[in-house]
Amino acid sequence: MLPNVIVLESLSDLLNLKLFSNDFYTLLFRLSVNLVFMTIIIRYLYYPITKRKDYLFTYYLIGLITFFLCFGLKKLDIDTGMGLGLFAIFGIIRYRTDAIEIKEMTYLFLIIGISVVNSLASKKISLAEMALINITVVGVTYGLEYLWLVKHLTRKTIVYERIDLIVPDKYDEMKADIESRTGLSINRIDVGKINFLDDTASVKIYYYADEQAYSDYHND
Repeated sequence: MLPNVIVLESLSDLLNLKLFSNDFYTLLFRLSVNLVFMTIIIRYLYYPITKRKDYLFTYYLIGLITFFLCFGLKKLDIDTGMGLGLFAIFGIIRYRTDAIEIKEMTYLFLIIGISVVNSLASKKISLAEMALINITVVGVTYGLEYLWLVKHLTRKTIVYERIDLIVPDKYDEMKADIESRTGLSINRIDVGKINFLDDTASVKIYYYADEQAYSDYHND
């Protein structure tokens, strides 16, 4: 075993890399804490409401890479680089093919935020303070999702061909027509872009998904 250790140490010296550091245990502990609270937010608070499996993949990976990036940058002790790195993390949100709903964006910001806090906590922040931050985020999110904002207003954009009904005077008739076609109990309707070349209009319908009798209408 000793020759192998000597070889590894020689290799680490050659590559200018440290073979082991006590920060490894710190990394394991903080990573475990971060994964626990990420799972609570993503799997047990967000997913039961939205049923969006595609965002589970996104939230977990962005949360992990944010955690590792911030933990690594902190060890370099470069404040300017840390700031630029964090701005770059938030900047990648703009480079996307599909628009993200405000709720999904909020959860994404939530995941990035707790990952940053859990990775950058130093001796100036006690474990009790770090725990309070995580528990408060989870508690407030749970309260808003399951106690206060019990009804979840969902939005869907459709292409509507009966532009004769989009005028304000025929709002009730348009609402009844869309409800009969979709089977949804609609809360309100907003008319967007109107295309007179093919006689269609982009219409946003809002409804409470929990009150619908059938099917999952969470996805746009």
